Amino acid sequence: MDSLIIQGQRKLFGDVLISGAKNAALPILISSLLTPGKLVLKNVPKLFDIQTTEKLLHFLGVEINKDESSIELNAKLINHIDAPYDLVKTMRASILVLGPLLSRFSKARVSLPGGCAIGSRPVDIHIRGFEAMGARINIDQGYINASSEHLPDGRLIGTTINMDQVTVTGTENLMMAATLARGETILDNAAKEPEVVDLGNCLIKMGAKILGLGTKKITITGVESLSGTKHAVMFDRIEAGTYLVATAMTGGEICCHGVDADKIEAIILKLKEAGAEIKINDEKITIKSDGHLKAINLTTSPYPGFPTDMQAQFMAMNTIAKGTSEITETIFENRFMHVQELVRMGANIDIKKNTAIIRGDDKLSGANVMATDLRASASLVLAALSAKGETKIERIYHLDRGYEMLEEKFNQIGAKIKRVNQ
Repeated sequence: MDSLIIQGQRKLFGDVLISGAKNAALPILISSLLTPGKLVLKNVPKLFDIQTTEKLLHFLGVEINKDESSIELNAKLINHIDAPYDLVKTMRASILVLGPLLSRFSKARVSLPGGCAIGSRPVDIHIRGFEAMGARINIDQGYINASSEHLPDGRLIGTTINMDQVTVTGTENLMMAATLARGETILDNAAKEPEVVDLGNCLIKMGAKILGLGTKKITITGVESLSGTKHAVMFDRIEAGTYLVATAMTGGEICCHGVDADKIEAIILKLKEAGAEIKINDEKITIKSDGHLKAINLTTSPYPGFPTDMQAQFMAMNTIAKGTSEITETIFENRFMHVQELVRMGANIDIKKNTAIIRGDDKLSGANVMATDLRASASLVLAALSAKGETKIERIYHLDRGYEMLEEKFNQIGAKIKRVNQ
C-alpha cells in the first residue's frame, strides 16, 4: 500500500493546470449508456474512480477506446443490465447507472454502492423518483431491482418529482432517466452544482430537451432516442480550491490555469477573508500569500454555498491561522474524521455535534497520519506542507480516487513529496 512522505515548510511558486472534474466526468461517462451512438469526451482526469467506472461500463458492454486526449464510448451493444457488487463497492457514483439502464432497456439490477465512509448518503430519493415515474422497484440481497417493462413500450412516464433534500447524484440519476421517458418530468429542489449543469449540457448535445439547469427546478421533456456527441468535461472546482488553499497556508504565489472563477466564488471569498491576495484573469486565478492568515468561520451548504468537499482543506488552514474559528458541516454527518489526524500534528480542535471549533496557531509538526476519505486525505497533505518536519500519510489510495498526479503537480511548484510503497 502506498504512502506519501512530505517535507514541510516549503513555499509554493509556479503554475498548475487544473484537471477535469471527477464529479462531472463520472456521470457524463455513464450517460453513454443512454445512446447507441458514440460519445467522445475530452478533459477526463486519470483517476482511480474513472478507471472503476470504465471497468463497470466495459462489463455492461460499452466499447471504450482511449488516447492521450480523449475517450470514445460506444454503448450500441449492451451485454448486461446488472452492476455487480465487486464493481461498485468502492464508489457511490456507481448508482448512476441505474437511471440510464432503466430508461433505455426498461430494467436494471444495481448493487447498493460503497465509497467514502463520510456519512449516510441514502439512495431512497433516487428510488422514490423512479417509482414516481412508474418503475417497479424492490431491494433484495443488497441489490436494487428496477423494471418498467409493464409500462407502454417499457418507457418511464414523466411526472413531477419533489426531492426532500438537495442531492447531486439523485438529480443526475433522475435527469438522465427522464431524457428517454414519455412526456415531461419536473425535478423540484434539484441540485444546482456546476457538475450537474455540465452533465445536462452534454445530454442536450446528445439531443435531450432540458430546461432550468443551474436552478432548483429542472424540466426534462423525454425524446425517443439520443445520439452520440463530443464534449469537454469542466474543470475540477475542488482540485483548484485545494491548490489555492495550499498556497495560502505555505506562502508563495501560484497561478491555476483552466478555471472559471465564477464557479468557485465561495472558495475565493473565504480565501480573501483569510488574507490571501487573489487576481482573476480569463481562465486563470493567481493567489499570493505570506502564510500569515486570519481564522475564518464557514458553514457548508449546497451550491452556490460553500462546498462540503472543501471543508477539510479549510479546517487545515484554520489550524495555522490567527484566532478561533468555527466550521459547521451541514451536508454529511460524519465528515470530521480528519480532525483526529490533524490533532496528531498539533492542531487544537474540539467537536460539538456538527461544528468544529479550531483554535489557530502557527505550529503544526510532522507526524505519521492516516487518511480516512478523499477530502480528509487532501487536508492532511495541506497540513503536512505547512508543518515543521516530515509527515507520512498512509492509506493514500483515497487521494488517487480524486486528485490527478497530485505529488507531481505539487512538486512542480516547490513542494517535496515522495510516494513510497510499503
